[in-house]
Order: sequence, then structure tokens, then C-alpha cells
Amino acid sequence: MTVEATVNADFLEIAEPFRRELLAHCYRMMGSHHDAEDLLQETYIRAWRGYSNFDGRASVRTWLYKIATNTCLTALGSKQRRPLPSGLGGDSYDPQAPLLQDNEVPWLEPFPDTEETLSETADPANIVGARESIRLAFIAALQYLPERQRAVLILRDVLQWRAAEVAETLDLTTATVNSLLQRARAQLKEASPERDSVTEPDDAAQRELLQKWVEAFETYNIDAIVALFTDKAIWEMPPFTGWYQGPAVIGSLIEHNCPAEKADDMVLLPATANGQPAFGLYMLDPEDGVHRPFQLQVLDITQSGVAHVVVFFSETMEDDFARFGLPATASPTTRTAGAQPLIAD
Repeated sequence: MTVEATVNADFLEIAEPFRRELLAHCYRMMGSHHDAEDLLQETYIRAWRGYSNFDGRASVRTWLYKIATNTCLTALGSKQRRPLPSGLGGDSYDPQAPLLQDNEVPWLEPFPDTEETLSETADPANIVGARESIRLAFIAALQYLPERQRAVLILRDVLQWRAAEVAETLDLTTATVNSLLQRARAQLKEASPERDSVTEPDDAAQRELLQKWVEAFETYNIDAIVALFTDKAIWEMPPFTGWYQGPAVIGSLIEHNCPAEKADDMVLLPATANGQPAFGLYMLDPEDGVHRPFQLQVLDITQSGVAHVVVFFSETMEDDFARFGLPATASPTTRTAGAQPLIAD
């Protein structure tokens, strides 16, 4: 084996185990799974090129995170923030008004991952916690932060790095890091003030609610759908610019703007996105009778019901479904014929 081949093998052996958590880190920084994948690749290229200079004073994990963070910061300098429709400002929309679509906005994207794959950063003492660090609400709130504040908050409060480590990574003083962290926390709290007070249901209650969700959509029962929302529930669906608040408003939106007309027009299969319950919704194509990918629903659930739903549409829904482990087509019998459970036992 040549020296170059030996170096490549050694690098892959030490670096590959951190790939999934580094992808999550890049996603937190960017708000885009596609950007995160590209920047993860760039991180590994930079790390491979610099591997001969790695002196081992820091751990491999810390070294890779430093490279990934700075790679993302460079990319963020030329990119707009990624919002959800509710982050654009303005009041809740009229549910019967025409839907307006804007494909020029770089919308926030969902992340196909579960809590288990993020266990390296798990710590109940974190300000956001293992689950909160990847949830859509947290990622959306991060978009309000300037790049360096975003990096500091993630490194300090998600990864639990010391201020001195962050200062070295970002070429800042420790005092500057502490100042940026204080401002980032304050701005994050302003952007998402109610998150800390939300209590989720236990597994059994969540499983029951999700089962009711599936049944309500698959039978196209608007009243049953409406009954599952909290009083101030929000529904939004990028790339459409509108957002909708309140059970009755959301119900009216679904009734008047959904192409479904009857039971079995829709099939829902369970997935996980951003550590949250999610569903791939398949819509019946009347021309050939096949249910094809239509939208990805990501749910935020509380003890009072469904509090927030972000419904993602794209021009490549079949590819997007594949990233979440969902099949290219479905039928009313798919979920009872071996699909994954609504929530892990």
C-alpha cells in the first residue's frame, strides 16, 4: 500500500464515524438539508487536505467541527436566511383566498433524521436539549441570528463547547464569544418565546393522536381534522407564502384548497423529520388510480393537540420522500401491510 493510500485509509477510519452528526451540524447552521450535504462534502475535502497537519492536540471530532463551522460560515456570507411563511411577517391568511407560491424564496427545509442519530450531542442540561436542537421551530429561530451569533449559540448551547474553544474556532476573543452568546440567546427567546413552556404528551397519548390524524385525513373528515388542533394552531406550507392560524381557519383551508374529494383519496405513511412526527401524504391520481407523493407534513404536538404543522411541497417530491424512507407510491392498504409504526414502542 502506498503512503497516500495509507493516509486516505487512516483519514476515513477516524473521520467517517462523525459524518451523520456533522451533517446535522451543517443543517443547523444552514437550514437546508441540500446545502448541508454539499458543505459536509466540502468539510471532508478540507479535512482530508489538511490531515497531514493534524497534530492531535484537539480531538478528531473537535477538529472536524471547527472545519465544518467555518465552511458553513463562509457559505452563509453569500446566502439569504431561510424562513418559513410565518417568518415573513403579516397576519394569518384568508383560507379561501387563492394560494400564492414563491419559488424564489430560499425556504427552510426539513431534515430526515431521528433522535437516535443525534445522540452524540444529547444532554438534558442543554438550553435546547437533544431533541430541540434539530426541531423545525429551533432551526427557524436560528435563521433570525447573524452568522457568527448562530455559530456561537450552536457551539456553546448545543455542543456544549467552552467559550475558549469557540473563540479559537472563530478567531474571536472569549469576551466577544460571551457577548455574542448573550445576544443570540435573547434574540432566540424573542423569536420563539413559548417553546420552553410546551409539554409533549407521553408515547401512548401521542400514538393515539397520530392514529386519529391518519384516520381523519384518509377519510377526508374535516371536522375530525379540526378537532385535533390546539386553539392557536398554525399551518404553513412552503413554497406557498400564506400561513393560517386557528382550527376553523385551517379546516377551511383544507376543505377549499385540497384536491382530495372523498375517503381514500389520500394515504398517509409515517416518517420522522427533525426529530418530530411526520407523514408523507400521497394523493390519488384520478387518471391512473395511483397514490403519488404530494406533501410532507411535519407535526409539532403538545398535550392539548397538534400545535403547528409545516407542510412541505417541492417539484421533486418523489426524491424527497425517498430521503425520508418513504416509497414512490402508496395505496390504502400500504400502512397496514408492513409500514413502520406511527411512533416507536
